[in-house]
Amino acid sequence: MEDNRELTYKNSGVDIDAQDRALARVKAIARSTFTPGVLSEIGLFGGLFALEPDREDGPVLVASADGVGTKLKVAQMAGRYDTVGQDLVNHCVNDILVQGARPLFFLDYFAAGKLIPERLASVAEGLGRACVQNGCALIGGETAEMPGLYGGEDFDLAGFIVGVVERSEILPRHVRPGNLLLGLTSTGLHTNGYSLARRLFFERQGMRADSWVEELGSTVGEALLAVHRSYLRVLSGLLVRGRGVTALAHITGGGIPDNLPRVLPDGVQAIIRPGSWEEPPLFRYIRREGAVPEEEMRRTFNLGVGMVLCVEAASAEGLKAELESRGEKVFTIGELKEGPRGVVFA
Repeated sequence: MEDNRELTYKNSGVDIDAQDRALARVKAIARSTFTPGVLSEIGLFGGLFALEPDREDGPVLVASADGVGTKLKVAQMAGRYDTVGQDLVNHCVNDILVQGARPLFFLDYFAAGKLIPERLASVAEGLGRACVQNGCALIGGETAEMPGLYGGEDFDLAGFIVGVVERSEILPRHVRPGNLLLGLTSTGLHTNGYSLARRLFFERQGMRADSWVEELGSTVGEALLAVHRSYLRVLSGLLVRGRGVTALAHITGGGIPDNLPRVLPDGVQAIIRPGSWEEPPLFRYIRREGAVPEEEMRRTFNLGVGMVLCVEAASAEGLKAELESRGEKVFTIGELKEGPRGVVFA
């Protein structure tokens, strides 16, 4: 029997609320391990660690770990594996960039039920390509073959990054009402929302990775495997004090509603103006064909905005012009006001 229910992330197999409840317990455990060098609470995009905690200046290490999620299943269907390596590195680079850090080195974890050398090599090629592009050294990792834990040719991929930022340049800083919000474009789903997208394209619509979709101007595989972009180069030199950037939010799982509040202080609310940026056809297609509720779209996907900058109003036009001179599309998507910490779409 055909399932015509509206698609949600939860009925596609991912319960964000349950994850949030579990993470609340994990945060308490993690906090009990903190040593004097820890400068951040659990919940930021990256963890901050000062090698010399008593110094008020000097370098601070920023570390993060992430995965590619079920985008790996799309890669498997398409028989293409180099892009997911790039996705992983770029995602991790962005997660420490939001705290002002530049990457130093990267490690990966590749686990499979059956190790296929050509597949591992292709993934490694993508990892290496993205590390070179981001000025980041790939210094090691772990490869595990675990039949019985992973079925058939299934595999998983995770990454770990360490970067550095001067203590005086850590973001966020001076986030306050009156800041404007600039949105930088994404290159597709990036690495989130794939359980829902796969259910729509491959289960409900019966497509294959090589199925052509005229509205998207590409095959399904090409649309879904578009590489998660890195924002490091386009933001180079713009995050230092005096340029007007007060915070960055990497829009990943949870969308704008869950990620932007991570950089907001209490008493500051983000007002987002829907329609103030160009939403790519892929998201319009998913919303319409999956009958996905708007609130679900906003919390599952980036909707075309992969990075949000909080900027001082006086600096906004200058920053926007400089970013556009670098070939970037920039949209003013909202502003910060006094109110309960969170996001309001108005």
